Amino acid sequence: MNTEAYPGHDEELPSLLLVDDDPTFCEVLHMALSRRHYEVHVAHNIADALVLADRLAPEYAVIDLRIGLESGLSLVEKLYALDSNTRIVMLTGYASIATAVEAIKLGATHYLTKPADADEIVAALHKDEGDANVQIKDKPLSVKRLEWEHLQKVLMEHDSNISAAARSLGMHRRTLQRKLDKRPVRE
Repeated sequence: MNTEAYPGHDEELPSLLLVDDDPTFCEVLHMALSRRHYEVHVAHNIADALVLADRLAPEYAVIDLRIGLESGLSLVEKLYALDSNTRIVMLTGYASIATAVEAIKLGATHYLTKPADADEIVAALHKDEGDANVQIKDKPLSVKRLEWEHLQKVLMEHDSNISAAARSLGMHRRTLQRKLDKRPVRE
């Protein structure tokens, strides 16, 4: 582990595992989190992330929901099994209620949607309690967003197996893949 100390302190920097398949995003976030006094280790796939996690036992982790064709949810579960004290934030551009619930159940501390800046991520890593003052929206979700949420829920119920989820939904697997590849509508 890096023994570089905080400026003016005698403590080691806390280790943070950053897992995302986008190299540019990782580079930018690596620099931002390093400036906030974290020893950042980057992986672009789940296999490399598990090797790093086993070697480093990170105190913190920021994991993308979609890592290539893999689900970051499986990594959350594995990191939590390795060390239940690791503070994990799931970060995604494909947010859904189903994946947020599953991430928390599997051991994530918090769930953020992209774009999220480094300050939001650091705050989420250290957030211990819920916020009863979160605003409740005035409008219900749109039909398109409800469809997206339902597809995500069914996919989670089938352990992210697209073929099984498509059979359950009565649609062709490629149709489901196309619908899932689209970014969700905001509301």
